[in-house]
Amino acid sequence: MADPLFSTAFTLWGAPVSRAELVACLLGLWMVRMNIRERHWGWPLAAASAALYFFVFWRSGLYADAVLQLFFAAIALWGWAAWLRGRRPDGSALTVARLRPAGRWIALAACALLWPAIGTVLHRYTDSDVPWWDAFPTAASVVGQILLGRKYLENWLVWLGVNLVAMGLFAYKGLWLTTGLYALFAALSVVGWHAWRRRVTAAAGPTAPASAA
Repeated sequence: MADPLFSTAFTLWGAPVSRAELVACLLGLWMVRMNIRERHWGWPLAAASAALYFFVFWRSGLYADAVLQLFFAAIALWGWAAWLRGRRPDGSALTVARLRPAGRWIALAACALLWPAIGTVLHRYTDSDVPWWDAFPTAASVVGQILLGRKYLENWLVWLGVNLVAMGLFAYKGLWLTTGLYALFAALSVVGWHAWRRRVTAAAGPTAPASAA
C-alpha cells in the first residue's frame, strides 16, 4: 500500500487521521445514504470503503474488524446482484419486508454463536487487547449485512446495536473520525428503520392493522 494514503490528513482530539480513514469515512456515509434510499449503488461504495478500512483497522490492532472488512468487500458483490436481480423464495421481487418470528430467532442465534467463536479466536491467536469487544460488532455485522442484502427491515436494528458498540471500541483506539462516523451511522440506522418501515406499511396496503407498522 502507498504510504501517502496513510499519511496524516489532520489531527482530531490529539489523534492523527489518515487520508485512508478520511476517504473510507466519506464513502461509508454515501453508502448508508444509498441504502436508506434503496439504491443498489450503495454496494460498490461499501466494497471501496471496506477495502480502505481493512488497512485502517489492521494498523490499529482491530483484527476482527479488519477481517470483517474483507467479508464486507466480498459480500458487496452478492448484495449488488441481489438488489439488482434477487427474488424471494416464492419468486416475487426482492422488496423490503419483515422477518418472520423464526427468522428473528435464527438471526439472534447466529449472533450468539458467532460472538464467542470470534472472540475465542482473537483471544487465543492474536495480540488483540479487546478480543471480546472487537468480536461483538464483527459477529453482528455479518448477520446485519446478510439481512440488508435480503432487504429485511430488521437489518437496521442490528446495525444500530453494531454502531453503538463500535463507537466505544473506536474511541478506545483513538480513531476519532471513525467514532464520529459510527455515531452518524447509529443515527442513520434509526432513519433507515423508519424509512423502510414506511415502505413495508405501504406495501401492505391501507387495510393493514396498525400493529403491523
